[in-house]
Amino acid sequence: MPEVLRAGRAAFTFLTIVPVGGFPYSDVAWRWSAAWFPFVGLVLGFAAAGAFTLLRPAGGGVAAVAAVTLTVLLTGAFHEDGLADSADALGGAYDRERLFAILKDSRIGTYGAAALMASFALRATCLASLDADAPRALVVAHMAARVTPVCLMALMPYVTSSDASKSRPVVRGAWPQAVAAIVFASAILWACVARGLLAQALVVALALALGAVAVVLGAYFRRRAGGITGDFLGATEQINEATILVTLAMW
Repeated sequence: MPEVLRAGRAAFTFLTIVPVGGFPYSDVAWRWSAAWFPFVGLVLGFAAAGAFTLLRPAGGGVAAVAAVTLTVLLTGAFHEDGLADSADALGGAYDRERLFAILKDSRIGTYGAAALMASFALRATCLASLDADAPRALVVAHMAARVTPVCLMALMPYVTSSDASKSRPVVRGAWPQAVAAIVFASAILWACVARGLLAQALVVALALALGAVAVVLGAYFRRRAGGITGDFLGATEQINEATILVTLAMW
């Protein structure tokens, strides 16, 4: 199998706990796995949408919490871990050296706990308010939220010093991977527009919102740390998810 296709399995291995096998993966497969991040998000979104639909008779709140919880379980809280570590480091460090020390600490502090509670509550509340539109929102959110982290990989240096970093083989992806991720997500979104599932203006609004989040976070990460880390990318995904769901709920 071509390494670019094997990279799809590598992406599931990296982002989820789903046992897809395929080891060992080459450096090329790990690098191209970033291009498959939106596809992984698409699959996770459909799984969450199924959980919401199944439990919706129990109430929108129950279904929303179940859908969010399922994605946390399927990813092994991978992105949530990045959000918590990033919140602790960026909130509790006053210099670059201390920031990286906190990122390496496996314990969750006050900032991290608050960020996790806010993320979970915001996503679940938005889904509950969306009600019948929540399954569609879950698919869009999980897919689109994983695009801009790939763009940040291409735009910014990876500044984690540890050679044992789990993210290091993946973040070597550059513009070819970013363009592939953008094209895939764009194709899915505009196919939804063509079928009347999403309004064209809504897709434009989502793109502008995600672009603004990427610019703000990228500038902040560069100022505080000089670049990106795996935790920062996980935090970006979480913020993207919340941004998409809030936009959809407001729409």
